[in-house]
Amino acid sequence: MASRSASSTAATSDKVGVICRALRRAIIEQALEPGVKLPEDSLGERFGVSRTIARHALGQLAAEGLVELRRNRIAVVATPSWQEARDAFDIRIELERLVVRQLAGKLTKGQVAELNAHVDAEDRARDGTDAVSIRLATEFHILLANMTSSPILVRYVSEVAYRCCLTLSLYSRPHSSECAINEHRAIIAALVKGDEAKVMGLMHSHLDSVANRALVAPAPRRGRDLLEILAPYAEEGERGRVVKLPKVIRTR
Repeated sequence: MASRSASSTAATSDKVGVICRALRRAIIEQALEPGVKLPEDSLGERFGVSRTIARHALGQLAAEGLVELRRNRIAVVATPSWQEARDAFDIRIELERLVVRQLAGKLTKGQVAELNAHVDAEDRARDGTDAVSIRLATEFHILLANMTSSPILVRYVSEVAYRCCLTLSLYSRPHSSECAINEHRAIIAALVKGDEAKVMGLMHSHLDSVANRALVAPAPRRGRDLLEILAPYAEEGERGRVVKLPKVIRTR
């Protein structure tokens, strides 16, 4: 009976993960706009799950700052303020300086190859939308955090990075993704050399410049049906083609 219970818990966790990844991408890539309602029953219908599982997924996204949970169990896509965004970036800079300090000179060849492969994916996406480039850039930083194997760093870097990612998707001015890609490659090179001071400085200047690209004016809103918007994201999840980062370990 214990094994059956564990199997059921794992299955529920997998379903929650699929919904979170799909909604996260839809929000960050601006398919779902700030303030859009995310009804549990509609999500359940779209992903073929119960309202309870949909509720768990919304709770996880709320912890990441991508969703706001309001009274009467109403969930909407978050709308971060400018001051919240600036505070999030300041916190993120300090957290990620800790990340690269821990990793300097300690990456395995496999980890270096994984980081380079991710930056190559960023490079291939340069001719696409800014929102996709921003998402991939954010996932690079979360990948670094996961390589520390520190549950606390993984949790907090992931949450604050996704908050910053949403802000950039909403407010950032057009920019050259080539600059960010080159900065990522420079960070990898400094990590390989084991130069703690240099890589911490590179991370600080990189994230500070990213934050300074943000503007106050949001993009114009569009009106579309929720199920229509989520269709391609849900289908990617069902085919197992959603980008999957290492599982974030939650601490209590």
